[in-house]
Amino acid sequence: MTGYDICLVEHYAQYVHWLCNKLSVNVVESYTMPTKSIELVWTGEHGSKVRVDGHLTSHQCVIQIKQLTATFSPIFLETIQNNLPKGVHLLVKEHTAEDFRIQLKIRTELDELRAKLQ
Repeated sequence: MTGYDICLVEHYAQYVHWLCNKLSVNVVESYTMPTKSIELVWTGEHGSKVRVDGHLTSHQCVIQIKQLTATFSPIFLETIQNNLPKGVHLLVKEHTAEDFRIQLKIRTELDELRAKLQ
């Protein structure tokens, strides 16, 4: 789940986690991803003058579940979508190794040093 308001995203993540516990859905782990920042820039008429117009920060929480049965998943997902607050976007997908890597917020400098060592 992703949104611009950290309180809203975290409270919705708490609700989904509570719902999983209440409905005996096995939660593997839940965590927040690193905050992403976007800077909005406005250029002048001739492109010579640049003005920073604002900053947008997006926050993301991940709840990883397992053993969700095929008969129960439509009911569970419909309940989650019906209670989705405005401004929060929900993405349901299979957890991958890339998601785990992003979670750890690996710096590019470490990748470069690892490449030099190998």
